[in-house]
Amino acid sequence: MSEQATTIRARPRTPNNETTTDFCVSDALWAEVEPLLPKHENKHRFGGGRPRVPDRRCADGIFFVLRTGAQWAALNYTKLCPKSTAHERFQEWVQAGVFLKLWRAGVERFDDLRGIAWEWLSMDGAMTKAPLGGENTGPNPTDRGKTGVKRSVLTEGHGVPIGVAVDGANRHDMKMLRPTIASIVVERPQASAEQPQGMCLDAGYAFDEVRATLAEFGFTEHIRGRGQEAKELREQADKRARRWVVERAHSWLNRFRRLLVRWDKKSESYVAMLHFACGLVAFRAAGLLG
Repeated sequence: MSEQATTIRARPRTPNNETTTDFCVSDALWAEVEPLLPKHENKHRFGGGRPRVPDRRCADGIFFVLRTGAQWAALNYTKLCPKSTAHERFQEWVQAGVFLKLWRAGVERFDDLRGIAWEWLSMDGAMTKAPLGGENTGPNPTDRGKTGVKRSVLTEGHGVPIGVAVDGANRHDMKMLRPTIASIVVERPQASAEQPQGMCLDAGYAFDEVRATLAEFGFTEHIRGRGQEAKELREQADKRARRWVVERAHSWLNRFRRLLVRWDKKSESYVAMLHFACGLVAFRAAGLLG
């Protein structure tokens, strides 16, 4: 028995499977990202120094972290980019607002190709875990008070995110209404009697303060509970459900595993990843990323 155990322990370990191109930035996406990147200035006094890792490789590493939810240190075991370089470049791009610009570009391209459905907007919040805490986190009332984060998402009629706000998991949805509307990433047309803009919300927003805020921004409120909405759908054959698109948007965002559990202590880092994911959703909805 001991001889067999010794033989097993003496066997060489199976090498790790190195990630190659499964989670790399596509050529179509890189064509959108590259023009948004800040220009690098060589500050070496003689114009030399160590060669800079290409931005494309760093973008591959950042996308890998967003898509898989892996820690930055996991990049050292891939062929993509060293963790320190990718994280440093990520922070540089966060400060330059690259991911917010990418999201805005994606929504604008979607508007050009398909058109933003301003007549029916939907908003809802979703809570996720935040084990390390950090800025804009709080006790999650649905998870035994463990630290969590809430993201409030506003979508247009097709379900493309056009506004996002982040706060602690204990923050009520109604308190995030105004900052979410204020975060709309593109210019919003003026609502009118001929072209009203409906805002679909669930019963968690059924407060006079919410109705007053919606009226202030020119929205027509449609606040319905699940039972009430289902009853109206049964009674009116031509009526369509509208609010479900925001729930689908949250599902899309959760497929980017970095957003499913927040590991970033800095709120701006988490929000940048959220902007990155929203931009990808917008470009895909426009049919530009397959």
